[in-house]
Amino acid sequence: MSTFPRTRKSVIGYDTEQVDEFLQTARRAYDGGAADGGTADDAPLLTAADIRHTAFAMKKGGYSTSHVDAALERLEDAFAARERESARTAMGDAAWFEQARTTAQVILNRLERPAGERFERVSFLTYGYNKGDVDRFATRLSRYFQDGRPMSVEEVRTVTFRPQRGGYREIQVDLLLDGVTDVMLAVR
Repeated sequence: MSTFPRTRKSVIGYDTEQVDEFLQTARRAYDGGAADGGTADDAPLLTAADIRHTAFAMKKGGYSTSHVDAALERLEDAFAARERESARTAMGDAAWFEQARTTAQVILNRLERPAGERFERVSFLTYGYNKGDVDRFATRLSRYFQDGRPMSVEEVRTVTFRPQRGGYREIQVDLLLDGVTDVMLAVR
């Protein structure tokens, strides 16, 4: 039984059965060691990235989305920390840091493109992410990577962009943000 508050019966929230089932799966994965490549026979394989991409159906009277989202972020952090330690043990610190540095450089190369050209644009008949919003956030990310300006994983996880006809292709922006999150969690 979950301890998440529920929404009122007339307000939508996350499907309680789906959330409870996912959290049971996550607990088995974490307890069984599957998150770091363990071989527990009955433990499901689950990664921090899987948790980040988890989505639930919406239902009236479901669990409060803000409470579940906060729990998922903590769960992702726990899995990422374990994955990080497992990778560092397997690769060694130097190789592990080099891999994180290489990924960060790939991200930075994308961010250094001129404003308005950082990502592929969708057709003018289709909505994408607002180029100005994305470019402003990309500048902040660039400052984080180049100058060490403060930025939290939470900011990257929760950033939103307004829709715009002919805007940036959403999947490209989302993949970059996933990469940023991975790097930030890797070097914590």
